[in-house]
Amino acid sequence: QVSVTGDLANWHTGGADAIPAVGGAMDLAIGAKKTFVMMEHLTKSGESKLVKECTYPLTALAAVDCIYTDLATIAVTPEGLVAIDWVDGMSFEELQELSGVPMRKLGK
Repeated sequence: QVSVTGDLANWHTGGADAIPAVGGAMDLAIGAKKTFVMMEHLTKSGESKLVKECTYPLTALAAVDCIYTDLATIAVTPEGLVAIDWVDGMSFEELQELSGVPMRKLGK
């Protein structure tokens, strides 16, 4: 998950069968000058991985600068999420509905 403020939760889903394996993700996310996240936009059940607040254990607070998904490129700014680009054939309104969180278009 990535929150609208750039919080990152990437190491444990909270599932009973999930193995919590932090590894070096916390150090990398906090120590990096910029953090870019590459992920699928939706979960297997169709829920957005972009969230108002992370519900999984946090890896890093306000660490994400840009999110690259299979549907869009989204910048995390102090004013919120900004959709930079999205897949051909999808409208911004469709992207926003799938995402389930407020965002604006680049330049708008």
